[in-house]
Formats: sequence, C-alpha cells, structure tokens
Amino acid sequence: MKFLDGLDQDLKSVVLRQLRDLWTYTSTGLEGNSLSLGDTHFVIEEGLTVSGKSIKDHQEVLGHAKAIEIIYSMLDRLITTDDIFGLHKAIQSEVVSDINKPYGAWTLEPNGTYAVNDAGKHVFIEYAAPVDVPDLMQQWLKWFNACCECARVKGLDLNAAVDVYTKAHVAFVHVHPFWDGNGRLARLLANLPVLAAGLPPIVIARESRQVYLRNLAKYQLEAGQLSKATGLWPLPDGFSSFIELIKDEYQTTQTIIDDAFGLQRKRRDSART
Repeated sequence: MKFLDGLDQDLKSVVLRQLRDLWTYTSTGLEGNSLSLGDTHFVIEEGLTVSGKSIKDHQEVLGHAKAIEIIYSMLDRLITTDDIFGLHKAIQSEVVSDINKPYGAWTLEPNGTYAVNDAGKHVFIEYAAPVDVPDLMQQWLKWFNACCECARVKGLDLNAAVDVYTKAHVAFVHVHPFWDGNGRLARLLANLPVLAAGLPPIVIARESRQVYLRNLAKYQLEAGQLSKATGLWPLPDGFSSFIELIKDEYQTTQTIIDDAFGLQRKRRDSART
C-alpha cells in the first residue's frame, strides 16, 4: 500500500496491525461491542478469549479482522455482488435460521429504525424495500467500481477521499441491504477507493457514535426512503455535516502513519551518529 512506501519492513507490519486493531475496535464498538482496544488486540493476536466478555463480541472482532484482509485483497480489481456477500459472511457473528434473514444475501423483509428528530420526537426511518434492494445495490456497485478505478489510476487528495468515502457510506447504510451488519460493511467497503488511491483507511471513533448516528439519521429523514425511482442520493447536498465529521476523524489514522515515519527518521538519525 502506497501510504507505507518508504517504511522499514518491520514498521510496515506494525502499522498494518495497528490499523487492523483500531479499525476493528472502532467499527465494532460503534455497534455496541464491549471489547477495549487492548482486548481487541489480544483476541486477534493471541486467539484467546477475554474473561467476562461475550462470545458474540469475540466473534465480531475476529470476523472484522478477517474482513479487513479481504478488503486488502480487492484493491486491484472490480468487486462483485458475491464479494459483498462474502464480506457479510465474514463479519456476521450471528447466523439466524430464518429465511427472511439470509446470511450473505440481500434482505427479504422490510427494515427500519427509530431516531429522534430535531424537534425531539421519535420518528421512524424506513430503509429501502426488499424489492428495490437488488436494483439499488447494482447502481451502487456500478458507481462504486468506477470510483475505485478512478482512485487507482488518478489517486485522491484528502478532500476527494473524504467525499467518496462519505457518498459510498451514506448510500450503503441508507439502502440497508442486509438484515444486520450494514454499518460495519459500509465502513469497510467505503474505504476501498481510499485505500486504492494509496491513502490510509478512515476510522470513526467510538466516542463519536452519537454525532455519527445523528448525522446519518438526519440525512435519511430528510432524503426519505430510497427506491428505484429516487436513486441512491435524492438529497446530494444533504450530508455536508457528515463530511465534516469524517474529515475530523481522518486525523487518527494519519497520525499513526506520521508517527511511524517519525520513528524511522529517529532510527536513521541514530545510525548516522
């Protein structure tokens, strides 16, 4: 990956493990996983369990770490529906024997959630109807692959990376194509064009969960339910606040890279003295 170019091999390995642990810790934590960053590192590295923590939490962490490796393997090619299904299987710790909640396939039943609007009232957010999901996801995939190809060929600056991450993320969770795991999948897949451009992944801190969910809900309420008629972004200028959040969050992984290069400079300065 280009963002590691010039680093000593041992530092490259360390950075990739740091990013894997942080990405997994933050993304699963946004969904309620209780493992700390230290716990997450221990479970992935040692393959052991943490006393007092649920099996589900352990499975989510291991599944997400596996999914990151799958994401890295997709950087140089187009992705398919089957690739997305494979990622869903990797992250999904809970396999339910219910034909309406398929595992590694599009949802078959209506889905939605409650949020609190600006007036302080509970409102229902309805995701795309199951009948519209396949068509909407084909639209998403066509646009997404074009973004990834452009990122590979031309690259992305920081602002463009944040924009494409946001657009991919917002549309995916608004469609909500799976019965569960949509947030984790969105945060994985939306990083593909970012990584393809040679940039480090974007992660969203657990501490930002409230503002993150509030921004998503606000956009979804204003844009309304998606369908084949509305397309993926019926309110294309409606996620500016989400973009600002992602810009702020992007500093975390960039700091990890900067610190690694700083350590390497110290090594080389020491070697010259």
